[in-house]
Amino acid sequence: MIVLSLIVPFPITGAYVDPDRSIKLFVFGGSYVDTGNRDSTARSWKEPYGITDPGRPAGHFSDGQVFTEYIASRMGIKSPTPYRFRNQRPIKHGMNFAYGGTGVFDTWVAAPNMTEQIYLFEQLLQEKIYTRYDLKFSTALVSASGMDYRIYLARRGSLRGFPAFIISVVNQLGLDLQRIHDLGVPQVAVMGMQPLGCLPEFTRGYSYEKCNSTGNFAALYHNLLLVKKLKPESKFVVLDMYNAFMSAMKKFENKTGDFPIFM
Repeated sequence: MIVLSLIVPFPITGAYVDPDRSIKLFVFGGSYVDTGNRDSTARSWKEPYGITDPGRPAGHFSDGQVFTEYIASRMGIKSPTPYRFRNQRPIKHGMNFAYGGTGVFDTWVAAPNMTEQIYLFEQLLQEKIYTRYDLKFSTALVSASGMDYRIYLARRGSLRGFPAFIISVVNQLGLDLQRIHDLGVPQVAVMGMQPLGCLPEFTRGYSYEKCNSTGNFAALYHNLLLVKKLKPESKFVVLDMYNAFMSAMKKFENKTGDFPIFM
């Protein structure tokens, strides 16, 4: 099932929720959800990042809030603490393991990929930082924003083998999502792929005036495979980022007459 909003499995009407146990959000992925895990040498700690919100660079790969903060707000909690600051900041609302520039597999960025991020989460559980009871009222947000595909095309320079690679990425992503659930998170929300063909590197050949159909086809194929893999499982929710992005870009284009691109 594809939905546009996160389905939060708590509180259930009539069910008892321990007031001492707060709702928690655990986040895995890359730049679309990273709230400060990359070190100070990353561009996310330099202007113009963060100049709109919080008013200064804060490790977010955006001039304002990233998707993690929108979801946390929807859940009625503060944005979860980045893993990097786990010993300096409160962790009652969960933890963010995402690192900008990473993917399902290894990328050019020397930071934990998706599988390694989940391992960091598992370590905290083994250390009893979070208990199974803590996870009872938790949700995971997972973002695979296409870095694997961007690097594949940059390295290969060809579409040969690309469909098979997309299948491998989705298969591994499915294993990662199941692993998060098996560790005790009752519901896992995964962001579908946004229209990759509208990224600057894909639109450069069109003078940034239209999206690349090949990139968008890859995103749609990824989403189709992902939904097919997860559809029978109510514990997984796929967020329809493709149509959300396209709708926002269309609205901007109608309003300004200019074609928008995004990072």
